Amino acid sequence: MLQILLVKTSSMGDVIHNLPVIADVLAHYPEAQFDWMVEESFSEIPRLHPAVRNIIPVAVRRWRKSIFSRNTWHEIDDLRTRLKHTHYDAIIDTQGLLKSAAMAHFAQGEIHGMDCRSAREPAASLFYRHRYPVARNQHAVQRNRALAASALHYPVPQTLPDYGLGNSIRLQNTPGLPGHYAVFLHGTSRDAKLWPVSHWVALAGKLQPFNLQVLLPWSNPGEEKRAREIAAQCSNTLVLPRLELTAIAGILAGAALNIGVDTGLMHLSTALNKPSIAIYTDTDPEFTGVFPGIENQAVNIGGKAQIPATNDVFQLAMRFIHKDD
Repeated sequence: MLQILLVKTSSMGDVIHNLPVIADVLAHYPEAQFDWMVEESFSEIPRLHPAVRNIIPVAVRRWRKSIFSRNTWHEIDDLRTRLKHTHYDAIIDTQGLLKSAAMAHFAQGEIHGMDCRSAREPAASLFYRHRYPVARNQHAVQRNRALAASALHYPVPQTLPDYGLGNSIRLQNTPGLPGHYAVFLHGTSRDAKLWPVSHWVALAGKLQPFNLQVLLPWSNPGEEKRAREIAAQCSNTLVLPRLELTAIAGILAGAALNIGVDTGLMHLSTALNKPSIAIYTDTDPEFTGVFPGIENQAVNIGGKAQIPATNDVFQLAMRFIHKDD
């Protein structure tokens, strides 16, 4: 029975892009068991996958801010102690960064990773016992799958990925939740990635004749303000309360359609096999955009220095809405 440690620590989208590795491995090694090392703030993502046995949280982002703190070093020592008790048949670091490689080095077992020409930070390859070339000119999901295939000696899969979350998330019982709804994921990490409020308002209006209520989640005061600004101009919108990630996942899982900007939650929507439209205004989605899974229900629109038109997004939405009719 293979004991495997997956190392993909951050960010949310990157962690989600690593989920298909599990289904790929299980197709060749049905008895494999998985632990996952991940940043504490994203630990809920691998926890959603039913095949992940143990979550090993790290806090590199927080530790960097207090590197001389005694508590920081206590936490690092606790991590080392915990990892001493399990020997892994394979430690697979798909992150390819110095921080992930260093954390992987605490674990017991041989580490597999990308070679110096393939890793995001070439020096990370110095920490790996086994190094593999992985072509850069492909989507992050495919790079992760290719690395795992090389590490565990099976052919690189040519199928669409299986994120493994389709049947594992249940709709959350949020008060006032409508029966037929879309989710607008309007918030993101940088203002340059935002889609104009006027476009969200116009899109909500175009969806109203289809009896589709629009839900507006938020996670910080700025996003709440934007959600209420959109809702103030649309009669078919509902601003949600602030929710934890697992609750938001449940709401995304129950949606007829999820539309959003460049944010980790859009990748989560895709992993849930939900119709997903990702709007890009500041980055190129070719290698890190939403990547359709086995249900093939995800599409990117826009790109660097582009503001997709409301009607173009609406036309994409119609493909999914009419498909469900």
